[in-house]
Amino acid sequence: MNDQNTNSEKAVQSDEKTQPYIISQEVYKNVILPSWNKKTPIIMKDAAWMAQLTPDSKYSIGLRIEEQAVEYADKLALLYEEERYTHKEFNEMINRYANYFLKLGLKGGDIAVVFVENRSDYMFLILALGKLGVVSSLINTNLREQPLIHSMTHTPGKLYIIGEELFRAFEDIKPKLNLNDEQKGRLFFLPDKGEIKTPEGYINIKGQIEESDISNPPTTKEIIMNDPFVYIFTSGTTGLPKAAILKNRSILTAMAWWGAMVVGMDTDDIIYITTPLFHSHGIKVAFAAALYRGSAMAIARKFSASKFWDETRKFNATCFNYVGEICRYLYNQPPKPNDADNPIVKIVGNGLRLDIWEDFKKRFNIKEIREFYGATEDFVPNFANVHNIDKTCGVCLTPYAIVKYDVEADQPFRNERGRMKKVKTGEVGLLLGQITDPDNFYMYKDNEATEKKVFRDVFRKGDMYINTGDLLRDVGYGHVQFVDRLGDTFRWQGENVSTEEVESVINSFEQIDMCCVYGVLIPHTEGRAGMVSIQKKIDEEFDFEAFLNFMKKYLPSYAIPKFIRFIKEFSFTATHKIKKGTLKKEGYNINETNDSVFVLLPNHSVYVPLTKEIYQEISEGKYQF
Repeated sequence: MNDQNTNSEKAVQSDEKTQPYIISQEVYKNVILPSWNKKTPIIMKDAAWMAQLTPDSKYSIGLRIEEQAVEYADKLALLYEEERYTHKEFNEMINRYANYFLKLGLKGGDIAVVFVENRSDYMFLILALGKLGVVSSLINTNLREQPLIHSMTHTPGKLYIIGEELFRAFEDIKPKLNLNDEQKGRLFFLPDKGEIKTPEGYINIKGQIEESDISNPPTTKEIIMNDPFVYIFTSGTTGLPKAAILKNRSILTAMAWWGAMVVGMDTDDIIYITTPLFHSHGIKVAFAAALYRGSAMAIARKFSASKFWDETRKFNATCFNYVGEICRYLYNQPPKPNDADNPIVKIVGNGLRLDIWEDFKKRFNIKEIREFYGATEDFVPNFANVHNIDKTCGVCLTPYAIVKYDVEADQPFRNERGRMKKVKTGEVGLLLGQITDPDNFYMYKDNEATEKKVFRDVFRKGDMYINTGDLLRDVGYGHVQFVDRLGDTFRWQGENVSTEEVESVINSFEQIDMCCVYGVLIPHTEGRAGMVSIQKKIDEEFDFEAFLNFMKKYLPSYAIPKFIRFIKEFSFTATHKIKKGTLKKEGYNINETNDSVFVLLPNHSVYVPLTKEIYQEISEGKYQF
């Protein structure tokens, strides 16, 4: 293989035309340097504090909660629907659960399976268990059948806490969990709306804690930084969910990073948590940021685009966490005269599309967009937009490298000596995170799954790096942009096509509400051709000619999708990402869908309906794409 950058050098952001975004020297001098000068003392202070806390130090999230119950006793800590708790009340509710579990004989290292939707009791439960050193296994509330069985048997618990709202889903798979007698005796039912009475064989946990002691349990002071706090399931790029370990030090390190450096949280700030609490976004970002200076958390049961801004006003939230899809849904809501009249000052999240970044910021009067890149797992490099620069996910304070990647061979480029090569400014490559302390390296509960994420001998013999599975662009001065996941980037006509970047362009076309881009196989061709599934904004005739001209203006020819599928409604993950699996599988096979599919045939200047006859001819290789 010759030494060449196999990544596309052409960004496809509509507002930047086809030029890669690179931070200018002017921005570096006038924005980045002054910001670093301001933040360096904060970094040094927090670094000194963290340096005192070794993995064996007796300090934990639970102890942090107890400290804040004294320091910020009468300040708000938690808001949910009509519930309001001060820090003192918050800690007391946590203690009710903790002291009850302590009487049951639960101890450090035990596992509790938590299957509950977002609500105040969720936080009481996992923090109470954390004060005892019990690890909460946070189960994705959208899982059913085999994935749910897998998650619950992957981290089998000494007890199971099931929310009323999820009782039926749990009952459907309970016989397949092979619970022993001890586990069957510790099935806890957490009431919700009161529509289901406590089922036979379950213990109503709310009833059990009513008279429970509200004082701090003696175990809190014995928990060390290296003790696991929760398991959070991450699917990675393929396969069934894997349990990523979040230790107390994971959250407390995140607390200093998000609360101080990135978001800048103060005691009077209120962060509106829009994502599921079983996801690292809710725990490792939003909760961790609030933990820094006793800020309050406002919990959303489920995200609602139509109610969102009214909810922020109700809670007087100054901040919210987001994934890109949340911002897209808010942006696609019909404009209202009071869009800018809201209490939000800053937002923290990942995936905000470049095509709407500036308009979103202006329309909703948001002063700071703290975009980041990261992952649930520790040791993956975390970038954050600490300088509030538009269209970047910021900088990273731990060692990393962005290396050339051959998408077609599905592996990083290595030279004749077997070493990888870093990309240049403006180029796209695979992000790796350096493992500087192999003896304390961990990621998943499953060691085999952990080892699969490691590259060795990357730049020199013996070094170790984490493979993030993500493509990023180096935009200069230590800053990066997220480009795509490896599983989503595909190769066509000898070029790499980033689905994220193509979606960024297509989503800005006026007739489109949202879209999903992926690669599909065409017989007798190499690589994968682009296909886009589109959900239109309104039910009107689609302007194919204008759409094609629009794409030709902002996309290189190889990135223009060959197939279009019009879909009524997408299916989504728990964090509001479009599920691509089924769409990829069905592709343009008109025998697999009733949706309208159109094709841009070779030497044609307009999309035409994909008929069964044309589909058959494509399958037989009669068209030379």
